[in-house]
Parts: sequence; C-alpha cells; structure tokens
Amino acid sequence: MRGHVDPQSSLFSYFSIEERIPAEHPLRAIKARADAVLASISPAFAAMYADDGRPSIAPERLLKASLLIALYSVRSERLFCEQLGYNMLFRWFLDRDLEARAFDHSTFSLNRSRLIAHDIARTFFAGIVEQARAKRLLSDEHFTVDGTLIEAWASFKSFRRKDGPPPRSGGDGTGMADFRGEKRTNATHESTTDPEAKLMRKGNGQPAKLSYGAHALMENRSGLLVDIAITDATLSEPRAVTPLLDRRRRARQGLRTLGADKGYHNKAFVGLLRQRRIAPHIARIENRATPGLDARTTRHPGYAVSQRKRKRIEEIFGWMKTVGGFRKTRFIGQTKTQLAAYLVGAAYNLLRRARLQTAAG
Repeated sequence: MRGHVDPQSSLFSYFSIEERIPAEHPLRAIKARADAVLASISPAFAAMYADDGRPSIAPERLLKASLLIALYSVRSERLFCEQLGYNMLFRWFLDRDLEARAFDHSTFSLNRSRLIAHDIARTFFAGIVEQARAKRLLSDEHFTVDGTLIEAWASFKSFRRKDGPPPRSGGDGTGMADFRGEKRTNATHESTTDPEAKLMRKGNGQPAKLSYGAHALMENRSGLLVDIAITDATLSEPRAVTPLLDRRRRARQGLRTLGADKGYHNKAFVGLLRQRRIAPHIARIENRATPGLDARTTRHPGYAVSQRKRKRIEEIFGWMKTVGGFRKTRFIGQTKTQLAAYLVGAAYNLLRRARLQTAAG
C-alpha cells in the first residue's frame, strides 16, 4: 500500500550516532589514529591552560575540526561551525552529543595564537608521522623533496610602495588606485594586507602573485609527507629545503638518497648532499657539469627509481591545494600559514594511511 507523509514528528528519539556510522567508513580509522596521537600529547594541552577559570573548547576538538575542514573541503571555519549544527558525522568525529550546541567560529581565532605559542600543530603532525613509523610504513633511506607556491590572503592591489606618496586614483569613480606605468618589485613595494607575502611567479609566462613558498619532504616507500615548511616565496628551493634535512639529521634519521627535480640541480646543494653522504638523485639539466651529479650517479637503477617515485610528491601538493583547500592560505602571516600547512599535511597522511590499509585488505 502507499505510504503517507506524517508531518508530526516524534516527541522523543532514541538512537546512537555510533550505530549510524558504517563500520567500513574511512573516518573510523582516521579518528582512531588521531585520537591516539592527541592522547599522547595531552600533557602539552594541559600546559596551555590555567587551572582555574571558565572551561574552554577542548583543543583536541579544534585540531580534529581542522582535519574535517581539510578532508571535506569546507571553505571556512564559519561554514564548518554551521554544518556542525546538523551534521551527525562531524559530531561523531568530534565526540559531541546531539544535544550539544555547535561552538562559535571565533573559537578558532581565539585559540590559534595559543596553538602557535606551544607549537601544537607541529607536535601533532610529528605524532602522526611517528605513528606511521611505528607501523613500519616509513623508509629512513629514500626521500623526495619539492616546492610550490601558496597564494597569500592578499590582493595584488594591496601591493603598495614602502615609502613615498600613495598611488593616484584611477579617476573612474570607483576609488581604485591607478598603477599604470609603475614598476612594482619586492624591493620597493609590500602588501599592506600581508607584509610577509612576496610577489612571485611559478614560471615564465605565468602571472606574478603574492605568495608563500611551501617545501615538502616525502618518503618514497608509502608516499607519506614527513615534513613541510612555509618560507619566503623568493627563497630558492635548495636553501629552503636545507632546514628540513637538518631536522632529519638531528633526529638521527639518516637519508641515503634524495630525489628532486631540476630546480635542485645546484652545485652547492649537490655538494652539501655529498658531504652528508646522501646520493643526489636529482634530475639533471643538460650541459650543466656538476661534481657529484654525473653518470656515476645516474647509471644506477636506484636513480631511475627515485626519478619515478619523486613525481608522487606532486600528488601531495595536488591534494592539499584542491581537496585540502590550501591553494590559497586563509591566514595572514607566515606563522599562521605554517600552522595550517601542518594540519592539512596531517589530514593527508591520515587519509593516505586509511587508503593503504584498504589496499592491503
């Protein structure tokens, strides 16, 4: 018989969110691993807050909310808090009851400086990496580096002269400045919105944009992101990636090979790798003679493997920009952008591990 629509809802409803989430849902594995890392750094959270006063939103929930924003391509924290009011999956992931009200979007802004001061995002990201290392998913021998540009949260129109008169009005009644005939460079101009952003282009023929540099270190076995750094956009790739290698060295995690594209074919960088006994599996520029990067290196089968594997790092950048919403930073300043990079990178690693587990059966 035909069913009927009853506009009168039940007065009471009794059900468990846990039962509504499918057992094979990929968020289950992601949630379990994220909760384990957050539990291990609980002492760091305790040091962030005073012993008395009004209880705040748990920092664990703010970090897990940032993971959801990246995983589900939520375009803003305001929109996420709106969805938290009716999305049962989000509430389950954050361990919130159905009766609990969604927190205000300003909670993210108010607690961001506290997370930065205690370096929580980097600690959380490192915990995700170490968790994968404990499961023997990481290689301590073969790695790949690469860099990209992240657009700054600043308009090109905010790029004004550091000293001197303000730009003249366009005279069209809109109040827009007229920059016609004015040469703008990083040496003479800076953004009034984000002074740390620098004018940079990806390549010849590409438009110059206010940007930051993003430099990643990937291990080759599972394609997991091991480290990521946000730098000045004008910093050369070899110089920008050196601190990442230094951190691996201080952690006593030796590297045997390092794959990279032609942007790293630099005499000083190749010499640094050779000094540290790291084989430079770097794509060569034709007719450029570089000691330490010649046929004695490129003839080995491992060099070809590294060149094939290094292209996988583009998948990391591609996911972070398209799905993770990191094509353009939502924050002002290099420090806040670095915090966002760690959280988006952690989301990628957790999702990558869930896929590796599914592929393994």
